[in-house]
Amino acid sequence: MEITPIAYYRGPLGSKFGLPRQASLVPGLEGRIEFVPPYNVPDALRGLEGFSRIWVIWGFSESVREDGSWSPTVRPPRLGGNARMGVWATRSPFRPNFLGLSALSITDLDFSKPSIGVEGADLSDGSPIYDIKPYLPYADAFPHERGGFAQSAPGSVLEVYVSPAAEGVFSEDKMSVLRRLLSLDPRPSYQRDPSRVYGMLFEGRNVRFRIIDDKLEIIEIV
Repeated sequence: MEITPIAYYRGPLGSKFGLPRQASLVPGLEGRIEFVPPYNVPDALRGLEGFSRIWVIWGFSESVREDGSWSPTVRPPRLGGNARMGVWATRSPFRPNFLGLSALSITDLDFSKPSIGVEGADLSDGSPIYDIKPYLPYADAFPHERGGFAQSAPGSVLEVYVSPAAEGVFSEDKMSVLRRLLSLDPRPSYQRDPSRVYGMLFEGRNVRFRIIDDKLEIIEIV
């Protein structure tokens, strides 16, 4: 079966580095789903105004391996990257078909484009969207079921500080979102070098930061 994108996601994070590892972990992280021909038909959105959340099936476009290879086991960041789990027990992007599934909040609908405003996405800018379905609370929510090694949402693990050189670049709202993103620790589990300076694309700018122990400092935003 061949599938083609019906839309693309447009958001503030320009690469997979720094993305929240699950959807809805960062309230206020806003983006848009912009439809492409022949799927940019306003009638296709009819009735969606009655829903507050959608399921989005999308592609891990930055994780596709050219040779199509995949691994039956992966190292989940939630386990510190030290234990292997079966790929079907994880949400790793390194899957046979590289498909992601996210439940996103709807912020607005634009029937003239058409497009859907969403919040809390774990997608990078330009990610292809393959399908959209409405989220049904009575059928899709099972809060008391077992969640394996990820029973509860991860909390902030880093204190975030902003150097004087990085202040005033973003609005207060955008800086709040950036702080929340960084507090979740965007580093791969195998990188813990305190001398390393990291860079993350956010709102078209390179956010440079370093981490020592449990403190993260935003050095500059260029």
